[in-house]
Amino acid sequence: MRLYLQSSHLVAMIAIALSVALLLAIRFRPATWRGVLCEAVVANLGAIAAVIAFEVLTA
Repeated sequence: MRLYLQSSHLVAMIAIALSVALLLAIRFRPATWRGVLCEAVVANLGAIAAVIAFEVLTA
């Protein structure tokens, strides 16, 4: 199975990552730069996983 990520998928990844990062920041309120970095990594991984899962389900 081939995955074709297009510009619309990249826009979706950015939107999901930003919204998840905002929700995590509101929930956990990190005080250090390491906390912010960890939340950003988690948000980006979640966004990539969500877009790939959607691509697999609709393929």
